[in-house]
Amino acid sequence: MNEPSAPRVRFAPSPTGRLHIGGARTALFNWAFARRHGGVFLLRIEDTDHERSKPEYERAILEGLRWLGLDWDEGPDVGGPHAPYRQAERLDLHMAAAARLAAQGSAYRCFCSAERLEQLREQQSARKAKPGYDGLCRSIPKDVAQRRVDAREPNVLRFAVPQGETRFLDLIRGDVTFQNTEVDDWVMVRTDGGPTYNFVVVCDDTAMGITHVLRGEEHLTNTPKQVLLYRALGCEPPRFGHFPLMLGTDGKKLSKRTGDTALEDYRDRGFPVEAVLNFLCLQGWALDGKTEVFGVDELIANFDPAQVSKAGSIFDVDKFMWMAGEYIRMDTLERVAERCAPHVVASGQLTADEIHTRQSWYRAAVATEKERIRTYAELPERIAYLFHPDDGLVFDAKAEANARKQLGDGALVHAYLDWLRPKVAAGVDAAALRDGTKAWLAERGAKFPALFQPLRCALTGEPGGPDLFDVMALLGSERTLTRLGHGIARLQTPVAT
Repeated sequence: MNEPSAPRVRFAPSPTGRLHIGGARTALFNWAFARRHGGVFLLRIEDTDHERSKPEYERAILEGLRWLGLDWDEGPDVGGPHAPYRQAERLDLHMAAAARLAAQGSAYRCFCSAERLEQLREQQSARKAKPGYDGLCRSIPKDVAQRRVDAREPNVLRFAVPQGETRFLDLIRGDVTFQNTEVDDWVMVRTDGGPTYNFVVVCDDTAMGITHVLRGEEHLTNTPKQVLLYRALGCEPPRFGHFPLMLGTDGKKLSKRTGDTALEDYRDRGFPVEAVLNFLCLQGWALDGKTEVFGVDELIANFDPAQVSKAGSIFDVDKFMWMAGEYIRMDTLERVAERCAPHVVASGQLTADEIHTRQSWYRAAVATEKERIRTYAELPERIAYLFHPDDGLVFDAKAEANARKQLGDGALVHAYLDWLRPKVAAGVDAAALRDGTKAWLAERGAKFPALFQPLRCALTGEPGGPDLFDVMALLGSERTLTRLGHGIARLQTPVAT
């Protein structure tokens, strides 16, 4: 694909809610496209919906994009040659364009009441016709329309869709053709004077020199309206590309039922940002068809809209979790511990100060679970046993059943405890204790489960988990012996029936 030396692309979210995961993908792909070709990535806030637009949503959107590591060359917080970058602050420019279009006959005043429009929709529905405006007010002479406007008669400004067809080349879908009869005379300016999305987006993309509009498939039906408007303004339309919908594993549009839909949900659930970026890359695009784990450098070096799939991408949460775990396993212990820390603090297990003063112990605890957790938020539950009272550990039912079965009369375990006490009196050396225990079992010809399952249940309450001797090191001598004493006594107590 031959691209200009410096394409100008934009991400233009509406601050009416949280940043959708699909919107995050759109931002990522636009950013990568601009960075690959040495172009400009622009951020514009589309806040013309005054009732629903909130400053807190705008802040959250910017924070989410920054968390992903995306930066923008122009935007509301960094400025630029095409400021302002909030649509609500560009109203004078929009109204000037509206007046120009009305003057040249590309737009007209419509005075139809809400009641008439509702009646029209009902009639169209009854005869199973495509809903749309019937152009009744299009024939009103301009001078008559102006007198009615001057008399403050409620009206909207509609775009006058010409006859014929609208064609454009979609970078992803190829040649796309819409019959103009399928596009009704849409509203550009509402009764209250507020401009609509399809109008202002063209005004602003034109003014800001946008060369490529890369966005989600849900905007495809807006494109003929916008192409016609570009031409009415005497401007060459940008190149369009429409990314496929993100679907749940049920093949339907992604929803809360099949996966969280907001970017911040995955951030708050402790997904590594690198995994989020990687997984978003795979939503409709592939590096080489076989490599699944890769970083943004590879994305920037290789991203081409023409290689994006037309078919809907499947947002498989299980695969996402797998990928998150892969990134945690590949990362350093120090960074995993740092990123887990806020979740540990939120759980109430440790304060930030305690993590700082007990850094070596905390990192050792993280190390025991680093290969198992898939998100940072999973760590607190995995290490919760370390913070339970030694005489009140909750036993998992399966762990307890297996431990009781292996314990038998308890002779083996009690003999081991007699051997263990002097060995840990001065502290737990996990490696030495591991080797010594294996030798102790070999001398007696005993099997590992007969000892380890009761010990694990008594120490952690779980059927599986980290190496038992690492657990002992984390608990320390006193707590290890206390737990084993209480735990083995409980396991030897008959279950009440």
